[in-house]
Amino acid sequence: MIPEIRIEDFNYPLPEERIAKYPLPRRDESKLLCYKNGKIDEYVFRDIVSLIPDNALMIFNDTKVVPARLHFQRSTGAHIEIFCLRPEIPADYSEAFASREKCVWKCVVGNVKRWKDDILHLYNAEALDGAEKLNLKARLVKREEETSLIEFSWDGGEIFSNVLDICGKVPIPPYLNRDTEAIDLERYQTTYAHVKGSVAAPTAGLHFTELELDALRAKGVDTRNVCLHVGAGTFLPVKSSLVSEHPMHREPFVVSRGLLLRIIDNLESGHPLVAVGTTSVRTLESLYYAGVCCIENGAPEEIRQWSPYDREYTYSTIESLRAIVTYLDRNGLKEFEETTRIIIVPGFKFRLVDTIVTNFHQPESTLILLVSAFVNGDWRRIYDYALENGFRFLSYGDSSILFR
Repeated sequence: MIPEIRIEDFNYPLPEERIAKYPLPRRDESKLLCYKNGKIDEYVFRDIVSLIPDNALMIFNDTKVVPARLHFQRSTGAHIEIFCLRPEIPADYSEAFASREKCVWKCVVGNVKRWKDDILHLYNAEALDGAEKLNLKARLVKREEETSLIEFSWDGGEIFSNVLDICGKVPIPPYLNRDTEAIDLERYQTTYAHVKGSVAAPTAGLHFTELELDALRAKGVDTRNVCLHVGAGTFLPVKSSLVSEHPMHREPFVVSRGLLLRIIDNLESGHPLVAVGTTSVRTLESLYYAGVCCIENGAPEEIRQWSPYDREYTYSTIESLRAIVTYLDRNGLKEFEETTRIIIVPGFKFRLVDTIVTNFHQPESTLILLVSAFVNGDWRRIYDYALENGFRFLSYGDSSILFR
């Protein structure tokens, strides 16, 4: 049954001055709130190494933010901003980034009503090193309700990934209320980012340096990666009064066969699983429902928003994950690729994740709902403590580690 949850119950006062507009000089100097057995303690982020159990399996999201904001100009002089969300033709991320000459993306377009049928040219190309020779153009293919399909074309034989690197800007969150600056090129990216595709950073990982990662491995923590490309929907507030009326966005994820086997082994041994970031949580918890599809239908399908609440599930988590491995082996695959729309709200049954590392999120957001579900509704006491004790909020803000 879909839970009846009012989003106003997940509001809290967030003063503008508590939003971190810039990162700290060092990633691991941020504050760290620890919530364990109902008790709240305060640390510095580098202390996280001592808080993670020696035998834990720790999962990171190694997606990489792409410079997905492009500024174009009409022949009339009007400026049009295009924010690339995900590829359409070709739809595969790696193929889209490897495209030469043209590709089509689903985008959010600013001032789209001012864009008629004309071809747009890149704004201020002469100021961007290498942009003039590309002659990047944008054509409006189809206008949809909130997004548009845009065909990009360019000269010079460069792959589209390089075109974005030359012509685009890092899409920092809109609530920072500032333009992208040089510091964002480095700091709005995790140190372990690897697979291009996100338009927003998995911000819980922004605090880690190689020092913490090396120290975790040295004490016996097994660090592994999944990949979920974060969409612009992560910035969208819940506009409806009832959460049941909020449509979740689709995000693609990839988990290797080897990691699936490692998670199964971890479950069998009873060791804790730590997810770094809500994107890792959504990826890992989506696996159970993908496995159920493999058991019941022989193949996976997109994980629907309300799948976890449709009915009671009797399959064990290990049984479900093994069904995915069987599906991969039957089809000669080394990686499991699927998309998810899963929403995690109070009443959700966590099947894989024991501990979450996460930042402090916007009021009335789906991420607050996820935190509340994880701490059995105790989110407000956690956030009150953070507000009363000088913690910095949102993407460049401080962090927390939550034990279930």
